[in-house]
Amino acid sequence: MSAAATDCKHPAGFMAPVIDRNRCEGKEDCITACPYDVFEMGVLSAEERAALGLVGRIKAWAHGNRQAYAVRAADCHGCGLCVAACPERAIKLARVGA
Repeated sequence: MSAAATDCKHPAGFMAPVIDRNRCEGKEDCITACPYDVFEMGVLSAEERAALGLVGRIKAWAHGNRQAYAVRAADCHGCGLCVAACPERAIKLARVGA
């Protein structure tokens, strides 16, 4: 665990990352930045691709339909390192249950 992990403001599960599928280009910066191993890369399902706008579908296709997924969102401490690391500004933190 990095030093930044000890600076997180919230307990696990208070905040969760929300990924904008129309923006994510699967560059994996969030995976590298997250001290809690919240993210993994995955392939968009047919339903997820269908829900994208035209630009989002083109971006997804160009990147092999690979995007980041917050598979362990309950482990998120809301430190914001993923938000800062994402070059597409595709991640926001939201309060769980809000």
